[in-house]
Amino acid sequence: MDHAHARGHAHGRAHAHHSHAHGADDSASARRVRWALVLTSSFFVAEVIGGLMAGSLTLLADAVHMLADSAALALTWLGFRVGARPSDARRSYGYRRFQVLTAFVNGLGLVFIAAWIAFEAVQRLVAPPPVRGGIMLGVAAAGLAVNILAWLLLHGGDRHSLNLRAATAHVLSDMLGSAAAIVGALVILWRGWLPADPVLALFVSALILHAAWRIVTDSAHILLEGAPEWLDVEELRGALTGGVADVLDVHHVHAWCLTPREPLITLHANLRPGADHTRALMEIKDVLVERFGIRHSTVQIEPDDCTDRRG
Repeated sequence: MDHAHARGHAHGRAHAHHSHAHGADDSASARRVRWALVLTSSFFVAEVIGGLMAGSLTLLADAVHMLADSAALALTWLGFRVGARPSDARRSYGYRRFQVLTAFVNGLGLVFIAAWIAFEAVQRLVAPPPVRGGIMLGVAAAGLAVNILAWLLLHGGDRHSLNLRAATAHVLSDMLGSAAAIVGALVILWRGWLPADPVLALFVSALILHAAWRIVTDSAHILLEGAPEWLDVEELRGALTGGVADVLDVHHVHAWCLTPREPLITLHANLRPGADHTRALMEIKDVLVERFGIRHSTVQIEPDDCTDRRG
């Protein structure tokens, strides 16, 4: 029992160190996201004005894309801030799931934005309006510079934060949109081919739709308590029955994610007669942490047959 107690304290110190480091990383990431948000949202207004002056749907599409990215960055920042709130009586898991909920709403909005851009592009393909290529080229080049700065800012942050990686991917797709607008402007200036604008707007729409679909499906999977995609339950059962000497059987395994980087699991473990329950429990949790990266687990130890009906 003294050995188990000492190990428990060691795990407590390790967990506290992990929590403090994670909190510091989130704070630094939040600051990077905030500055990237200032960059992208400030340029959005300039790009809308430039798009209207140039008559370019590609620029307007890229501006909407930048607005969507600004919203995504705002939600990312808000997710870091709200997620730092401690748990309370009404929300025992705290507020970290908030970032998943806002991502789902943001993703649905992006789907509708992509559909609107595609509809407008098809209309302009039928009857291309005049486009002022010079203004389009200047605004698009400035937009590309802003996006590169925002990408460098986010890319230097915590590489292990899926939340920050998602925001970085948004800005990267916006960089491609600005590059598409530059190509369209050059084609119009050199060749006078006006359909280049709506064709490239369709390309930007496809980029937005691709990013939106990933956001919607990934966040919906978490909100529906789906198991982590990387987790093989049969492999986990084998690791516990083969790696912990006193474990005879593992069943009623339920795994889900609080956030993309915080998996949780509950399971029943049937032990050999006379087994040390405390030691077996500690060894089970060691396997879950070291092999599967699951730090939050609830394990029901059963010396006899399971009293619950197996599903």
